[in-house]
Amino acid sequence: MVDHLPALQVVVPLMSAPVIVLLRRPAIAWLVATAACFAAFAIAVTLALTVAESGTVSYAIGSWEPPWGIEYRVDALSAFMLVLVAGTAALVMPYARRSVAAEVPEHQAYLFYAMYCLCVAGLLGMTITGDVFNVFVFLEISSLSTYVLIALGRGRRALLAALQYLIVGTIGATFYVIGIGLLYLVTGSLNFVDIAVQLEGVTEKRPVLAALAFITVGLGLKLALFPLHQWLPNAYAYAPSVVTTFLAATATKVSVYVLVRFYFLVFAPLQALEGVPVGAVLVALSAAAILAMSLVAVFQPDLKRMFAYSSVAQIGYITLGLGVANEAALTGSLAHLVNHGVTKCALFLLVGGIVVRGGDTSFASLAGLGRRMPWTSFGIVIAGLSLIGVPATAGFTSKWYLIAGAVEQGSWWIVALLVAGSLIAVAYVWRFVEVAYLAPAPAGAAVHEPPWSMRIPQAVAVALCVVLGLFTAFNVGYARRAVDLLLGGSQ
Repeated sequence: MVDHLPALQVVVPLMSAPVIVLLRRPAIAWLVATAACFAAFAIAVTLALTVAESGTVSYAIGSWEPPWGIEYRVDALSAFMLVLVAGTAALVMPYARRSVAAEVPEHQAYLFYAMYCLCVAGLLGMTITGDVFNVFVFLEISSLSTYVLIALGRGRRALLAALQYLIVGTIGATFYVIGIGLLYLVTGSLNFVDIAVQLEGVTEKRPVLAALAFITVGLGLKLALFPLHQWLPNAYAYAPSVVTTFLAATATKVSVYVLVRFYFLVFAPLQALEGVPVGAVLVALSAAAILAMSLVAVFQPDLKRMFAYSSVAQIGYITLGLGVANEAALTGSLAHLVNHGVTKCALFLLVGGIVVRGGDTSFASLAGLGRRMPWTSFGIVIAGLSLIGVPATAGFTSKWYLIAGAVEQGSWWIVALLVAGSLIAVAYVWRFVEVAYLAPAPAGAAVHEPPWSMRIPQAVAVALCVVLGLFTAFNVGYARRAVDLLLGGSQ
């Protein structure tokens, strides 16, 4: 069975979905989904340790050797992402039972868990596959399940958010599949490694440039790259809290991961693309995202929407490192995939506790929250410090490497940009501090924290915001290994 762990990484959550639909009972559905997510996490950790000890793992589906058959490939970069996706899925599940019961109608709860397992399987499949068309298949699995998960939120606004995401997601998937179609016409292959080899002998620049453009726009829509982010704020704000948490921590990060594989392991070695200003465009869009979306976040009337717009700005930090593209900047970019994922996981878990107890996350309803929900408020402050990038938090480590990359390149304006983005983050985190701790609580307000089944995952996520800032062996250590892979130009 150990030899088949790459296949089981996807099969376990994938097959859990039909089992849940057949059983239909909410309690059993939660139990099956929880077991599947923890099993997926154990498999991801095992594969990461195997890669660290023995190098890249290649698994041929159906014994058809690549590039003719579909390959699952686990290297330093994909192992890094598998742990993030499966770990987040497992962390959220103990929290989900009470949260889903409060936010999703009981007769739809089993469908929620089935769609959640499909979403987990789709994201893990996108991460582990070595086949570009397989990425599209798993992208559709994760996207279709995500549309349903968002639509299960309370009120008609959740349906509208799901519809908006469906339209944008369909356009993104179409662009992506056109791009890989062009690559197939040029190379006759769908395997990542083989495409890179075949492209080395291609002299015709136009179809490769067109493929690069289509893939960039398609994945840019999926990862909410500014200004292609319009679907994200409503999706995060109106989806059930569990969905918002999982998507914020993983979905956009997996799309960034796929884009990284194309940029650095497929297109980067090509002499035909020399002089194409991909990095400069990424840096410009990232700078706009960091400044504009951080400023928009400051003026949001709702805590959940504020953190949703903050996510678009934080994605800007990740893509900024990809645009600078030296060793330090790439390390910061990949480390921020984990650091921001953990930070937003903590924040949205805590905001979900407010939803369960109060049902409203508008700033007007949060007055005196520091006295009514002291643990929740303190957790939001700690995770907010990580979002800002205060030393000894996870957010600081990745921003430090981004600054080092900018200094190495001599781009002092990027250093100023990073500092400005962090200062604006101080402004919107302070808005919560002001209303929670300085505004008077309503008369007769009592302490009413969420149940312990929700508080324990919240505590773990908040603790990770600090632990990953003090002990960087996983986030920075694995990011460095992944950067060595990317800059080495071989898989």
